[in-house]
Amino acid sequence: MSKILYTAKATAEGGREGSVKTDSETLDLDLAMPSSLGGEDKTGATNPEELFAAGYAACFDSALQLAASQAKKEITSRVSSEISIGKQTDGLGLSAKLHVDIEGVTQEEAEELVEKAHNLCPYSKATRGNMEVDLETTTK
Repeated sequence: MSKILYTAKATAEGGREGSVKTDSETLDLDLAMPSSLGGEDKTGATNPEELFAAGYAACFDSALQLAASQAKKEITSRVSSEISIGKQTDGLGLSAKLHVDIEGVTQEEAEELVEKAHNLCPYSKATRGNMEVDLETTTK
């Protein structure tokens, strides 16, 4: 990286049954293992996959807005992200599905913008070649 523009800092204690807190104190969350992974679904607690899903959705939507701006298209968008954890031949791995709803363009234009956003988004760049990412695009 030639120039760092921002660094987020967070500290986790206790792994999936502990807590995570950002240095800015914006986030201070309890963590709990989902019941499907052998834990208990604790009210008010989150997990790494939910945090990743939230970050990816927000980042991808920003990249989509940038792609639309570059294409001189005015859109309204909503990105929902699903991050799944599952077994692979070498242990556990992640996969992602992004549901992208766009208003203001045709289906073809929306799909083009989503592909451009996928090339711009830092989360997409970080995951490319490392995990499966499915893109689902719908228009209103």
